[in-house]
Amino acid sequence: MNHNTPITPRPLPLASRTGRPERLAAADQLRALGIPAGEVAARCRPGGWQQLLPGVFLLQPGPPTSEDRLRAALLYARRTGAVPAQGPDAMITGLAALTLHRFSSAPPLTTLDRIDVLVPRTRRLRSTGWVRVVRAAPESPEPVELTGVPVAPVARAVADAVSGLSDAETVRRLLTEAVRGGHCEPGAVVRELSRARLLTRPHVVDAVDALLAEGRSLSEERLYEMVREFALPDPLWNVDLRLPGGPHLGGVDAYWPDQAVAVELDTRAPRQDDDALWSEYTRKREHLERLGITVVHLTPRKLREAMDQQATVVRTALMAASGRQPAAYVVVLPR
Repeated sequence: MNHNTPITPRPLPLASRTGRPERLAAADQLRALGIPAGEVAARCRPGGWQQLLPGVFLLQPGPPTSEDRLRAALLYARRTGAVPAQGPDAMITGLAALTLHRFSSAPPLTTLDRIDVLVPRTRRLRSTGWVRVVRAAPESPEPVELTGVPVAPVARAVADAVSGLSDAETVRRLLTEAVRGGHCEPGAVVRELSRARLLTRPHVVDAVDALLAEGRSLSEERLYEMVREFALPDPLWNVDLRLPGGPHLGGVDAYWPDQAVAVELDTRAPRQDDDALWSEYTRKREHLERLGITVVHLTPRKLREAMDQQATVVRTALMAASGRQPAAYVVVLPR
């Protein structure tokens, strides 16, 4: 035997949730099993264990799998001495998370040279090797468990992925798939991009503009579907309202002139001028309602998650029209 001969391993009482022997262990776990640092170092000779990250060991020879790398990154982020605050302690984010969310525009895990891990902002933990530590601000989102791994929700994962990308086409594909694939609403993505201060980058701003257009188009399609599927009366679509010979009252997405009911989709996204946009929207709605026009406010999320409930809201507004005072006469023009 020489100094390169690995020590014959004794079985470790470590088991995964599946009951199979665990492939990975953190240094504190090994110490708790009574394995001193010297023996750990000896086991890490060629042909034995491998140290993948500081304090994280692969307990067998051979290259780590993609799952090994994900779990090693989480073990590193959760190691002793980095006690989390309240809430989730660590989760996969960025491109690796989007791959786990089954984004076709995200690369396979085997090709990623970096794995992003989201941790609470109070943690003292540094990026190392192929792990990039990302801190949550102001607080960690609730993770989603995919393949047994805690993963950041799509909107947050997209923002963390975009923060490390400079290619405009890749950014556009990720943002578009987040919305077109039904993973989340445009507002959620833009909110995370704004929180990460990424809306000052020209290639991100261009992608966001395309994203908002994509989101509005999808929301309009769902509105058409709602009217059709729930047998609502056909409205006038995408029209401008004006007082005869008077000022422009604003545009609405659907309008029933006989009942004086309007539907407006709120596809605003959190931007720097959001307060001004909200004030303008509120003024328009209050003005229309003073004229006797009922304005039904729908969000893309409500249409996607509870279309039947939104159809009931619109139907109720249409039925209530007969009991109201007649609305002021308005001119309806195509928008």
